[in-house]
Amino acid sequence: MREKRTSQSGNVPLSSNQAEDKISFLAQTAIFRQLSAQDLSAIEQNLTSLLCSPGRILYRPGEQSNTLFFVKNGRIQLYHLSTDGRKLITATLETGACFGEQSLYTPHRYTTFAEAIGPATLYLLNKAEIDQLLIHHTAVAGALMQLIGQRLADLETQLINTTFKSVTARLSELLLQLADTQAGDFDELTVNGFSHEELADRLGVYRETVSTALRELKDARAIQLSRKHIAIRQPDLLQHLSQTDSKTVLQRREH
Repeated sequence: MREKRTSQSGNVPLSSNQAEDKISFLAQTAIFRQLSAQDLSAIEQNLTSLLCSPGRILYRPGEQSNTLFFVKNGRIQLYHLSTDGRKLITATLETGACFGEQSLYTPHRYTTFAEAIGPATLYLLNKAEIDQLLIHHTAVAGALMQLIGQRLADLETQLINTTFKSVTARLSELLLQLADTQAGDFDELTVNGFSHEELADRLGVYRETVSTALRELKDARAIQLSRKHIAIRQPDLLQHLSQTDSKTVLQRREH
């Protein structure tokens, strides 16, 4: 994977006529939702904006963390890279999400890559301002602690699944999760726009491994495959496979 190393020198203070837009955004985020209009106005004056082109690396593991990021629009991926180039996505963040929370605790170093996977606009708050917020607003501190706790819980779940579940079981669960965000009709679940490599990145495995698991699910008639399109034909079967020894289940169905 080609890395694009960038600094935050592209940060541009927002003009005064954008203050209302910033305050409206802050008021809808979980971290600042309980603050007064006066408090939000004070925070708004310290926010800067950052326009990101697709593929921009915001930070990488080991770099000093001194900024809290908020996604105004677009999508940001947090991920790890193995020494052989495999990618493990730990989070895909969209509008309203917050990241860069490593600036809140010691050592102040980022532990993942953060990359814009499309055009994105971010709001940034520096560490000095964050420290003042934590001192004066217990609600902000509580919300940030909840964010950190949820992120740790998600990572623990991912670790458990990676350790104890087969790739087919994990893929079944991932397909249901992705389909749930793209369709409202349970009988017509689809996953669109994901290549085999992108699905592999979500699971932290090789593309060939995902391709094999997809063929197994196709042969079991659980899914139907076409280019960057997966139609889920038997969601109940996928649900069952995601929670059991999928290899055993598929072998029984073959016999």
